[in-house]
Amino acid sequence: MEAAATLLDAEAVGDLVLLDPLTEESLLRTLQERFRRSDIYTYIGDVVISVNPYRPLPIYTPEKVQEYHNCNFFAVKPHIYAIADDAYRSLRDRDRDQCILITGESGAGKTEASKLVMSYVAAVCSKGEEVDKVKEQLLQSNPVLEAFGNAKTIRNDNSSRFGKYMDVEFDFKGEPLGGVISNYLLEKSRIVRHTKGERNFHIFYQLLAGGSAQLLQQLKLRQGSQHYGYLNRESSSLPGMDDAANFRDMQDAMAVIGFSPAEVTALLEVTAVVLKLGNVELSSCYQASGMEACSIAEPRELHEICELIKLDPGTLEQALCSRTVKARDETVLTALSVSQGYYCRDALAKNIYSRLFDWLVNRINTSIQVKPGKQRKVMGVLDIYGFEIFQDNGFEQFIINYCNEKLQQIFILMTLKEEQEEYIREGIQWTPVEFFDNGIICELIENSKCGILAMLDEECLRPGVVNEDTFVTKLNQLFATHKHYESKETQNAKHVTDLSLPQRCFRIHHYAGKVTYNVTGFIEKNNDLLFRDLSQAMWAARHTLLRSLFPEGDPQKVSLKLPPTAGSQFKTSVATLMKNLYSKNPNYIRCIKPNDTKTAMLFTPELVLAQIRYLGLMENVRVRRAGYAFRQLYSPFLQRYKMLGTKTWPRWAGGDREGTEVLLSELKFPPEELAYGYTKIFIRSPRTLFDLEKRRQERIGELATLIQKMFRGWRCRTQYQLMRKSQIIISAWFRGHAQKNKYKQMKRSALLLQAYARGWKVRRTYRRYFRSGASTRLANFIYRRLVQKFLVGLRKNLPPMSVQDRTWPPAPYKFLAGANQELKNIFYHWKCKKYRDQLTPQRKALLQAKLCASELFKDKKTLYSKSLQQPFQGEYLGLTQNPKYQKLHAVAKDKLVMAETVMKVNRANGKTVPRLLLLTAEHLVLADPKAAQPKTVLSLSDIRGVSVTRFSDGLLALHLKETSAAGTKGDLLLVSSHLIELVTRLHQTLMAATSQALALHITDQYGRGRGG
Repeated sequence: MEAAATLLDAEAVGDLVLLDPLTEESLLRTLQERFRRSDIYTYIGDVVISVNPYRPLPIYTPEKVQEYHNCNFFAVKPHIYAIADDAYRSLRDRDRDQCILITGESGAGKTEASKLVMSYVAAVCSKGEEVDKVKEQLLQSNPVLEAFGNAKTIRNDNSSRFGKYMDVEFDFKGEPLGGVISNYLLEKSRIVRHTKGERNFHIFYQLLAGGSAQLLQQLKLRQGSQHYGYLNRESSSLPGMDDAANFRDMQDAMAVIGFSPAEVTALLEVTAVVLKLGNVELSSCYQASGMEACSIAEPRELHEICELIKLDPGTLEQALCSRTVKARDETVLTALSVSQGYYCRDALAKNIYSRLFDWLVNRINTSIQVKPGKQRKVMGVLDIYGFEIFQDNGFEQFIINYCNEKLQQIFILMTLKEEQEEYIREGIQWTPVEFFDNGIICELIENSKCGILAMLDEECLRPGVVNEDTFVTKLNQLFATHKHYESKETQNAKHVTDLSLPQRCFRIHHYAGKVTYNVTGFIEKNNDLLFRDLSQAMWAARHTLLRSLFPEGDPQKVSLKLPPTAGSQFKTSVATLMKNLYSKNPNYIRCIKPNDTKTAMLFTPELVLAQIRYLGLMENVRVRRAGYAFRQLYSPFLQRYKMLGTKTWPRWAGGDREGTEVLLSELKFPPEELAYGYTKIFIRSPRTLFDLEKRRQERIGELATLIQKMFRGWRCRTQYQLMRKSQIIISAWFRGHAQKNKYKQMKRSALLLQAYARGWKVRRTYRRYFRSGASTRLANFIYRRLVQKFLVGLRKNLPPMSVQDRTWPPAPYKFLAGANQELKNIFYHWKCKKYRDQLTPQRKALLQAKLCASELFKDKKTLYSKSLQQPFQGEYLGLTQNPKYQKLHAVAKDKLVMAETVMKVNRANGKTVPRLLLLTAEHLVLADPKAAQPKTVLSLSDIRGVSVTRFSDGLLALHLKETSAAGTKGDLLLVSSHLIELVTRLHQTLMAATSQALALHITDQYGRGRGG
């Protein structure tokens, strides 16, 4: 009800249809008062008027989204969310394609309005991973397109310099499937020049401010806009706009949409090429013929551009400084002057950026477009440049204002003219409302035979000298008497003096006011030609993206056909757009700019009044007041509201119109509020419609209560019957359960009595016959059971088969300790036997040697513990491999036991000399290592003993029998690095040869022998 009170507020009504009295002054005063209260939205029926506040307002929160979700359009305060919700619900519930037309001057807030519509629709759609992905891609297309297509102008810090129309496609449930974006007439002349106080496209400043040092180095750019000619070599930062943060947002948005890192890099490289082209300077020179020519003044920038696009610098320099002209069968290379060279440079930059922007839109469409074959509904959102009136208006302003004329024509035809014609078609009495039809202005511009665009195309294609003067002369001849066209010549013919209209200019009386256009540059911009040399140079580049932008540069596809002019292309695009908009149900948002200084909450009445007039708001209100605010076909109207009548609910058997008349007569609305057409019901006041909706909501509540009551009664009856059936089943089961329990109790009692009786009989028999020998039998039985349990448990818990594992389960009872120990010994010996059986003969011999060493030295000599980890190799000299030792190998005669190098100690002076020691099955030989000749040969029978110390040295005293030939010289003192193995081998060999053990003495003192 708060919203209804707002709509009927006497000082600031929310719906201007209710304004009383209706004058320009009262309408302006109402908008100003609502603006002062921060109510920036106002209705004219179902048209929303939006006044730009130039500051953030707390009216776009998630709570506000929920407030306007599924709301009645006239039941809430005027808001852009209301028209977005109404359009979305009409699309979802009534299966009607929608379009939202956002119009107004530049700076009136159209771009923000389109973003608010899109964000609201995304917020109220159902949730889901795939749906959220589509919504996010649709929303994230805005930052990308704004970066490349928006710029700061004198009137707007974020002005759209291109037209954007987005068709968002939904499935039958109202969930977004994807979309298609169309772009119109990018203002590419801004690339090469813009007036002081304005900026080039945002992307250049964002890239220079937000790009990392590594990225800028890769793109061969320097930070700061003052280094670049196309940016007017001036630092340009906007208050409240963070270019670096916007660049990061743009990169994140590209990732969400689905751009690959390679595509982003290629896109930024081409952007950098455009920026650097503005720094390519040309210098004048003269050819031998005296003709002026131009050349590159500083080749560094040119070389860096060619490095980015992988092109030979000479190719690009030739394309910029010369032109190839084909005359009949001859090809002539013509040098360009400096001014012509700069024209080529700028034309190339404009074409690259324009085509790059088209590629960007197509790439976004590739990500967000819907797969073919799916049934879909469409909501179109049009955000296109507003009407522009500058101090100096050129070709761009002419085209932009032509587009706005066409949009105004749609508004006139579909909200004013169509409004009246519909009443006539339906047979409703109507008081005609006078309005201005701007079709005559559209015809002046777009007439295919004698319109301004047709004349411009004719001048561009006419052979001979062509300039803007001939163009203006032709216009003056054609439109001398046209009441919406003026020029200096037509004024002179009428003897009118107007100093504000100079030569080479013409003036059109647009719906938004009079605009004077300077024709300078009209023909050049309409031709929009790019020399073939430049296209072929771009095609020759090995940069994949840049090359794809210039397919006409392919030498194999050269076409001499002139491309369509910019004006004719735009006219065709606008015609397609109009056809698209006519096929949808329109929803209007009329944006108003409150002041020219972009000051927050400042309202300039004169400026707003001018916009009220050219937007046709007064005519719109008059039509709404003279006519009916709501109309609908009888069938859907009756289907929606038949629940309000006792005769039409729940079913109506008659016709839809009769049912509607019966319903409304029963509701007793004033007759002047209603009108019955041939196919539709018309309701004059939104309040009546709101009353209908209110009654419907109340009736829905009553019907819901009735349905709930009937459902609860049915549910209670069903529950009672189910409970009764369940109770019968439970009773039957309970009685059966009780009988079963009684029987079980009786059975247990009988068994207990039987058990007592049997026990008594057994005890009596036991006492009589078995009591005398029972203890012995019980003891034997228990003993056998314990032994059986022990052996079975032992079988399940035998220790591992490793011979190093000496573990054994303990005996569970003391009387089994002896048997357990015996079993342990048997098991261990059996394990050892199994291990020995697996050994190879060589391994057995090695282990026997190790065992023998253990018996000889364990706990007796310190060196023994160090030898444990060293395997006994026996042969350490390599007799078979070394030819030098062939004689010694012959001495061994395949009976070699051990061979190593030892040190022989001279007993006289303690000096040592190396000797080769060979131990065979019969002899011990000491040989000279140099000559490899035996020096001493001892028979094993000559050795009477060996002495070693108990320390870790390798000293060995070999005691010889005095009767032997070698023993006459005394005992031998040797130092061996394999002492333990040597003594062990000597002991084993002596045992095998003489069956006598080696006399081993481990002592710290050696007895004296004979000899030196």
